[in-house]
Amino acid sequence: MLFGVWLIVLGVLGASNLIIARKPDAKELIGKIAPYQGWMGAVSALWGVWGLISAILSLGLLTTFPIWWATWVATDVILVALGLLLGIGTLKTFIKQPQAVEKMDMLVAKLAPKQGVLGLVGIGLGAWCLVASLLFAG
Repeated sequence: MLFGVWLIVLGVLGASNLIIARKPDAKELIGKIAPYQGWMGAVSALWGVWGLISAILSLGLLTTFPIWWATWVATDVILVALGLLLGIGTLKTFIKQPQAVEKMDMLVAKLAPKQGVLGLVGIGLGAWCLVASLLFAG
């Protein structure tokens, strides 16, 4: 359940421009969590990479729990993408290799035009994770 809330918050930060354009009063609320977006993004990117590695190592679950496995992979892809977009500044402080920083910059440049859509997808996947955790908890 906590994972779904995390994805929703990350999605709101990613789609903040789209949300504020439709609901200007949301600017104040988003502004309260925006100072933490760098760290939230960095943690999310690393968490997403770890999750993708785990999902690949657990490929056998695809035959028994395909929806759960697909949700797992989709959420981790969104975590990596939004995490990089939101946490690039924080991540750069820890990475000292110029080639790695250059590759990160190129990836962020490709993802940046899709940030709003990725944020909305993150909100949707977070909501699905909340619903799924209530439906399938057992």
